[in-house]
Parts: sequence; structure tokens; C-alpha cells
Amino acid sequence: MACALFGDKLLCSICLSAYEDPVPLRCGHYFCRVCIEMELELETQEGSEDFTCPDCKVELQEHPPQPENVTPSSITEGFLSTGTEQQVCAGLFCTYCIHAVIPAVKSCLHCEALLCDSHLKVHNKSEEHMLTDPIVFKESKRCPIHDKVLQYYCPKDATCICLLCRLAGDHIGHPVEQLKEATKKKKKKLRNVQKKMIQRKGKIEEKLQRLKEQQKESHKETAGEMEKVTALFRNIRSKLDDLETKVLTHYVSRQDNHGSFISDLIRKMEKTKDEIYSKISHLEVLCNINNPWPILQEPLSSQEDVIVAQVEATLVESKELQAADGLESVVISEMLYKGFTDIMMYAKKNIFSHEETDLFLDSRTAGINLEISDDLKMASWSQIKQIRPGQRDNLERCQVLSTSQFSSGRHFWDVETSKSGTWSLGVCYLSMPKSGDVAEIGSNNKSWCLSKFHNSNQYSVAHNDNEVLIEQKNPNNKFRLYLDYEAGQLFFYELTDPIRLLHVVTTKFKEPLRAAFYVCNGWVRIA
Repeated sequence: MACALFGDKLLCSICLSAYEDPVPLRCGHYFCRVCIEMELELETQEGSEDFTCPDCKVELQEHPPQPENVTPSSITEGFLSTGTEQQVCAGLFCTYCIHAVIPAVKSCLHCEALLCDSHLKVHNKSEEHMLTDPIVFKESKRCPIHDKVLQYYCPKDATCICLLCRLAGDHIGHPVEQLKEATKKKKKKLRNVQKKMIQRKGKIEEKLQRLKEQQKESHKETAGEMEKVTALFRNIRSKLDDLETKVLTHYVSRQDNHGSFISDLIRKMEKTKDEIYSKISHLEVLCNINNPWPILQEPLSSQEDVIVAQVEATLVESKELQAADGLESVVISEMLYKGFTDIMMYAKKNIFSHEETDLFLDSRTAGINLEISDDLKMASWSQIKQIRPGQRDNLERCQVLSTSQFSSGRHFWDVETSKSGTWSLGVCYLSMPKSGDVAEIGSNNKSWCLSKFHNSNQYSVAHNDNEVLIEQKNPNNKFRLYLDYEAGQLFFYELTDPIRLLHVVTTKFKEPLRAAFYVCNGWVRIA
């Protein structure tokens, strides 16, 4: 038999069917032209410049097809011309040839029988007896209603039907197709779907690669940030050690100076004490003699005044020392305060790479329902309309901008809000509309803001009237806005412990920005 002679050598290893338009590779393996072209298309979409043989995986430099070798093609055509396809090797032989093993060339779906050339010639030619390539009848291909062979396909109901279903059943008037034609169309659609899936596969792999690169970059960035934080703490500890050494050295120096000063005072007091004792003894001797001449010749006040003056001078120096001690305590306190302040400023500067921006509200831009505090730090909603003579740049009723504008660099500012009412915090271009339905920050393409509505348990970030909702885990009324103009990023933080990043806006800023605020039935305060 042919299959015994050639086995699976007549089968394409990709589709597992007999060769159709076979082409060889340099490694000697053959494949259907369509099959190998699809394999090469897959490798090309995956970014490979070279391709490999699906069987032996040998890398090949040139794409097929090469000049066709007639041998396998001729064998395949000859083999197919005799009616012996892949089914022969699967044991598909004529059902009616009981005295010989004859390969089947067709199958009758109505009879569920395999036919050789001889029996095919005498087989019923009616439409009911539908012929196909040889197949194995593993399950019934008959209509469950009429027990007739399934010959047609109804696209409207997406089901296979028999002749009676078409002529007298539920499918009367429906457009129907022959199974073979419907199968051909379905295969074409499946090929298109497969092609789209291949394209999607390429896009997914591309996105997956980008995500992996992003993950790698994120790990690298995190490692770099951790190294920076470690260096920051190391420097802070070093500065704390330096401050401690400075303060302790000052204490030691003060102790040395005070010790020397006190030692001098003690020596003076000891000397004064000895002089007083000596004077007392001398006066005692004079008081006990009877000779009037020494007594009358002894001066009464000069030496006593000198001693008293020495004592008083010593006491003054002692009080001055006590006052100096109090002054030294103040000096040390100031030294500690300044040292800790410098360390805090160093830490803040290294964390944010800049210092906090000191913002003030521009009352000229304030809406008529906003009351601005004297220090220009707080905006409060008011039912009473605020009359500001000569005001021309005011926004909608409940909005106000900052006096500062940002066209470069990195900046951040902290804001405290009322726990009730509605508020919005953000940035905008000065060209933002000042009136109308799109005049509020977040409702146009010239502003970005974080908002919270009255009695809502959510935050929202808005731009051009598009919102991103953010769940509010715990009530809070302190926030930080961080702006990186060149990077086109605006960060909204919730100042909890630890600080919580709510959202990051990424865009390309085209105009100078100002901080913007909206308040209704509440207040906002710049920290």
C-alpha cells in the first residue's frame, strides 16, 4: 500500500494533511506553501530577522520558497489522484468492498458509507446523497428532527439543516448554503480572525515587553530612591552628631570658663575672709589692753571699708555669673533650635529638591461670593456679595487664583480645607474662561483640580469636564499639591500618616500656571 511505503512523509507537519503546493527548506524538510508562510509571518511579527525550520529548528538565512523539487509534489499529486490521501493511513477503505481492501475516495453523508471508485459510479446520484472527501463517521450527521442527512447551513440561525428543514421546516425562506461552500467561507473568516489574533498577539507582546521594561525601570528607580533616602538619613545623623558635638563642646567650654571664674572668686573670698579674721583678732587684742595709746591711734573705717568693698565686689561678680548662666541657657537653646531647623530645611529640600512655595491669594481674581482674609491666605464662602471697587479680573462666584504663577521648575504648597462644604484645589492657565458653564476649574481644558463635594465619600480629579473618582478611605482636610512644570506632572497628596498619593496628572503644560481654588459653603487655607 501507498501509506505503508510513504507513511507520514506525504503529510505536512504543520497542518498534518497531505501536501498542498509543497515547498522545501534548505534543511530538506517540506511544508505546504500556505503553512510555512504563516509560520514565517508569526516569526516576523515577533521581531525575529531569521527564521527556523518548524521540524528541526535549524536557523535559515533565506526565506522560502526555493525552486520547487518535483519529487514530493509529484508523489503527492499522484497519491491524491488515486484517491489515497491522509485518510488511507487512517484506515478509510470502501465500506462495500468486503473481499478486498480498497481505499475510499468519497463518503456519502446520507448513507454514512465510504465509497471506492467502483462503488462511487453506481452510487445514488440524488441530491439527498451528499458526497464529501473520505471521513470517519464518529457521530451522527443527520437532522435530529427529520433524520435526514445535514446538507445545508443556515447563516441566519447559524445551524446545519437537512433538505426537509429547508423546504418545509423552520428555515423556509432563509438564505442557505451548501455545507462545503459554508465551510469554505467559515474557514476564510477564521483565517481573518486568526490574522487579527496574530496582530493582537504581536501588540500584546509589544505591550508586555514595555511593561517588563517599565517594571525593570521601576525597580531601578526604586533602588535609586532607596539609596538617596539612605544617604539622606546618613547625612541627617551626621548633622545631628555635629550639632550634639557643638552643643556639648559649648557646655564644656562654659564649664571651663565658669570653673576658672568661680575659682578666682573663691580665692578672693578666702583672702577676704582671712583678712576679716585677722582684723577681728587684732581688734580683740586692742580691746583687751589697758594702754590707751595703741587704741587711740588705730583707725576705725579705712580698712573696714576696703574689706566691705571687697566682699560686695565678690558678691556682684557672683550675681553676674548667675546672670551669665541664664544667658548661656538661652544661647544653647537658640543653638539647638537653629541646628534642628537647618536639619529640617535640609531634609525638606532633599526630599522635594526645592523649598515650599509661599503662596498668596490674588483678591483681584476672587469671585463675589468669596471673602479673602487680610493675610491673603484664606478664602471663605459668603452669602453676602463682596464688593471690591475697581475689580476687573474676578472669576466665577466662588473661585480665586494665586498671585504667583509658574512657568518652570518644581513647586509644592499645602492646603487645609473645611470638613464640610464643596471645594476644589488645582492649577489653571490665566486664559481659563472667567464666566459661563466652563468657567469652573476642572470643567475646561485649561485647568486641573482635585475636588470633594458636600457629604460625598469620594474625591474626584477633573480636567476638561472628565472625572476620575477616588475612594476616600478616611476623612481628611489637609492636602499637598506638587507641580513639576517641565515634566508635565501635577501630584495630589493627602497629608495622612503616612502621606497618601491620590492621583498624578500627566500632560504637557503650554502656558504659565496659577494655583486655583473653588469654595462653596466652606473655606480653604494655604498653609
